[in-house]
Amino acid sequence: MARQLRAEQTRATIVGAAADLFDRYGYESTSLSEIVAHAGVTKGSLYFHFAAKEDLAHAILEMQSCTFRRLAKDLDGRGYSSLEGLMRLTFAMSRVYEEGPVLRAGMRLATAGMVQPLLPHPFTEWREVATARLLNAVRQSDVHPDIDVGSVADALVSSVVGICVVGSALEPAGRPSRRLAEMWYIRVRGMVPVPRRARYLTLATQLRKTGTA
Repeated sequence: MARQLRAEQTRATIVGAAADLFDRYGYESTSLSEIVAHAGVTKGSLYFHFAAKEDLAHAILEMQSCTFRRLAKDLDGRGYSSLEGLMRLTFAMSRVYEEGPVLRAGMRLATAGMVQPLLPHPFTEWREVATARLLNAVRQSDVHPDIDVGSVADALVSSVVGICVVGSALEPAGRPSRRLAEMWYIRVRGMVPVPRRARYLTLATQLRKTGTA
């Protein structure tokens, strides 16, 4: 049991080191030797867990997907409306993106297209979740029934990814919350019926101030 725990800790250390380097320098510019040195492990330890650099990239992308699914499941259990849950999910993802390198590295890998995920592409998964929640929001009368849900889901995922990536490159920490709120002000005004609009505009303002889900 102790040996298994050490192996799991070593694997996590290696993945964390790889994510940090991929985030800072990019996948192609990072060598396995640099990951070994950054993680403080031997090459043998790295190859015990990962046969190639691509396997590390796959592990990071899987962790990214697991984080997304965990956040979505947690919000599903809080009794929010579908639209509120979707709004809170975007802010939660933005917060995790800012706080650690794994999600940033995963986003960089997903947008660069240099490594093909073994599982469905993260953005495909995010789009499917957004589509399901928007369809349910239509049923809950929080979204106009005549909107093109698929197009809105596509635009929403693209906007959130862009806010995370561009915001982290150009602005200080904490600013993505402002950009996300501004994005939601536009979305809410365009797709939420007038009687329900104030609730969601107020929520966007609240999430902009707290930056939490």
